[in-house]
Amino acid sequence: MTEYRNLGRTGVRVSPLALGTMMFGARGNADHDDSVRIIHHALDAGINVIDTADVYSAGESETIVGKALAGGRRDNVVLATKFHGRLGDDPNEYGNSRRWIIREVENSLRRLSTDWIDLYQVHRPEPETDFDETLGALSDLVHQGKIRYIGTSTFEPSAIVEGQWTAERRGRERVVAEQPPYSLLARGIEREVLPVAQRYGLGVLSWSPLAGGWLTGRYRTGAEQPASSRAERQAARFDIAAPGNAAKLAAAEALAVLAEEAGITLVQLALSFVLEHPAVTSAIIGPRTFGQLESQLGADEVRLGRDVLDRIDEIVPPGVNLSALDAGYTPAVITDASLRRRWA
Repeated sequence: MTEYRNLGRTGVRVSPLALGTMMFGARGNADHDDSVRIIHHALDAGINVIDTADVYSAGESETIVGKALAGGRRDNVVLATKFHGRLGDDPNEYGNSRRWIIREVENSLRRLSTDWIDLYQVHRPEPETDFDETLGALSDLVHQGKIRYIGTSTFEPSAIVEGQWTAERRGRERVVAEQPPYSLLARGIEREVLPVAQRYGLGVLSWSPLAGGWLTGRYRTGAEQPASSRAERQAARFDIAAPGNAAKLAAAEALAVLAEEAGITLVQLALSFVLEHPAVTSAIIGPRTFGQLESQLGADEVRLGRDVLDRIDEIVPPGVNLSALDAGYTPAVITDASLRRRWA
């Protein structure tokens, strides 16, 4: 039986596994009926959180979710979506501005076929936009009843703290949840993000707990690497010649052996590890097929012993991302040399 957890201090109870829908639509499973069946099976299994975003297959994922929640299923689902990514050629069709938020929430509501969104999340930071601008618009949407709560995704700890202080000082609705990347191979958020989330009472919905497929057992040393649409879109994250990816492959091999010794699958090891951290509320799974969903259901019931957790720490040290690309977001001050060179 699913043991529901508190989403931060909101009083909302959510399942330890959340259903991510990035793979529903043109970029993954383009069969709407099959995708709806997968969503229904997840809900019937006790999952009550569905996470999507406006940019997933250019809104198609939200449309599929809307179809799946028709017929009376909407009320029992904690529905989360996100805004920020570019959805057109117009210079204002993306970002964290009031102008775009007010416009895009209406588009998401229409695609989702609902009157409200439970958790509306800022998909990525945008330092050039005053966060009070963003929080002000989102607070208005809360007061209008169009969204219930505000969340962020892949924010750095300093930005998380800034959001809390901005809300307090300027009388805005506060952010109640953060959605960071977290897996056996990407443990960087253990250093500051998770402790900060605990300090401020935020819920944590972690994404990519299977490290983009690295922890499914499909990636093996000496074997031909499996083809995937994700690897085609993000080739750098899957290039075995890259040192970080080579380290991930070696770690995945060692973790697979550990899982076998523990009598569980590598998928179960990966998901139960993420859920073991006291700051994590839910792990977002993102199946493309019915079989993938089946392999992940029930992982929240697996408990890892101290000996297994100690072995994991030996394979991948706490607080370490084996590949810097798995952080999910790199600040402009790192990617843009002119921002860190006085005379550039």
